[in-house]
Amino acid sequence: METMFEKVQAILAKQLRISDPSTIKPESLISKDLGADSLDILQLLMKIEDEYGIVVPDETLAGFKTVGDVVSFLEAHQ
Repeated sequence: METMFEKVQAILAKQLRISDPSTIKPESLISKDLGADSLDILQLLMKIEDEYGIVVPDETLAGFKTVGDVVSFLEAHQ
């Protein structure tokens, strides 16, 4: 079974057109390391909300700096 990190990693790799998902680490900075802009982050959020049936408040979204931040939030709310 896929871990939450592997799921987020796969979503980000597809969305950001990163050919090698293994380059995405929990400590990767979403904007700086992966090149995601605010629209990319919003699209990631919508996909996660659809898939997991949760709502991520905007102020929480603003706090997501690393891939690990997203994973920790999802693990706490599933």
